Amino acid sequence: MVSISGSKKLKRQMAPQFWGITRKDKRFVITVKPGPHKKNHSVPTAVFLRDMLNIVTSLREAKSAIYSGRVKIDGVVRKSLHHAIGLMDVIELQDVSDIYRLVPTEEKLLKPIKINESEKSKKLVRVTSKTTISKGRQQIGFHDGRSTISDAKVNVGDSCLIQIPDQKIIEIIKLETGCQGLVTRGNNAGQIGKIETIEKGTFILPKRVILSLGDRKIEIPADIIMPIGKKEPIIQLK
Repeated sequence: MVSISGSKKLKRQMAPQFWGITRKDKRFVITVKPGPHKKNHSVPTAVFLRDMLNIVTSLREAKSAIYSGRVKIDGVVRKSLHHAIGLMDVIELQDVSDIYRLVPTEEKLLKPIKINESEKSKKLVRVTSKTTISKGRQQIGFHDGRSTISDAKVNVGDSCLIQIPDQKIIEIIKLETGCQGLVTRGNNAGQIGKIETIEKGTFILPKRVILSLGDRKIEIPADIIMPIGKKEPIIQLK
């Protein structure tokens, strides 16, 4: 029989740098399966426990923790070694007091930070699609693969602060001039600046944002900017 969802392993040399794995150890490392995040923008649950957090020392220990239901991602128990953990995901571990959120930093595309317990039920998601379905209802799609049916007035590029795991929208942060924006990918990943101008897309160029980062301004595609608040981040990002 053939494998429906592809290979379960990846050559270590081909793994993303932010996974933090050793390059000259064994030849292969497990990889992510199709799920909420893109392959190059996420990390498998087992690698997250072993190489990012260093809570376990081997894949066998990671299997024991995951299969026994000790890992919660966005408030839901996940029992797959290959489940993709990505941008803004909240991770809880049984018998461990620390709660983690994956965010971009100036050093890595994704890095776990410790957050307060009061924020474990909150997650910031970027709106990637908006579709009108039957009876005029609106279906909103987010960057982490989830979707919800809501009458909230949002546009693609806006961010929503949602309650997890029930996906209730708590607050909407518009992609507009004057708000704070987080760069999620690229050379400036992890930096936070003020959105000065929003340039409309053309036939050749995508929609762009002029972002003020201290004493310099950069022009980057709008799809790698996540609005995070008016004057300061609405959730903990550092």
